[in-house]
Amino acid sequence: MFVHMLSYTSVHFDNRIPNWRNTLTVLDHNVIALILDGKVKYTLNDHTVIAEKGDLLLIPIGTMRASENMEGPHQKMTVLFQHSIEDAHELPVLGNARFTKCKIRNFEYMKQRFERLNLEALSKDKFNPYVVTGILLELVGMAAREFEQVEVTPIKLKLANEIQKYLVDHYREPTHIDQLAALIHRSANYTISIFREVTGVSPIQYVHSLRMKEACNLLSNSDLSVTEIANYLGYYDHSYFFRIFKKFNSLSPTEYRHSESL
Repeated sequence: MFVHMLSYTSVHFDNRIPNWRNTLTVLDHNVIALILDGKVKYTLNDHTVIAEKGDLLLIPIGTMRASENMEGPHQKMTVLFQHSIEDAHELPVLGNARFTKCKIRNFEYMKQRFERLNLEALSKDKFNPYVVTGILLELVGMAAREFEQVEVTPIKLKLANEIQKYLVDHYREPTHIDQLAALIHRSANYTISIFREVTGVSPIQYVHSLRMKEACNLLSNSDLSVTEIANYLGYYDHSYFFRIFKKFNSLSPTEYRHSESL
């Protein structure tokens, strides 16, 4: 049985920092980065690379790297980690030892996992190292899958992005597939198919992930009761809300709130 040897180093959230830049240096760690907004100019082994919102990047250890804002401050999340020889054999994206970039399919979910890792990295409880390692493994595994996927056609990506934007703006409302199909002028089956192809999940699953992200935020940063949060997010069957929350977070809403207050 293969034992993963990925080890977490640190996580960073660059939030629109004026005059942000990294001077030229040889990396002593791997970097996986998700661009949340704006553009970043990278110099990687004397090659210029422009990364923008929605881009996922893997920059391997040993790369000569410099980076800076482009056209104003940007937002991105970056995870630094190490890997073993065994990991390089199992994950070609690590074994290739070269820079890789792609347009992420399931941007919101990947963003959520980066944000969760950032929060867990700040925690000091005794289980934290296990949770951090678990999220790191998930991020690197998802990145490896993204980089090996057959490229989606531009029209499919455009249509899926239209659906995704609509769901982000209306995630508290009931989701009707026919309404999404009308939005992109396609059949209901085709709408579900291309959204799953691009994001890896159905529109309904995607809405649940958006709602669970907001549920975690409200449990951590508001005085709303669990029932009030369920209602706010459109879950009028509260037992169903509990089941979905536990499926996404491995804790009940009450347990999650308690863990965040420790």
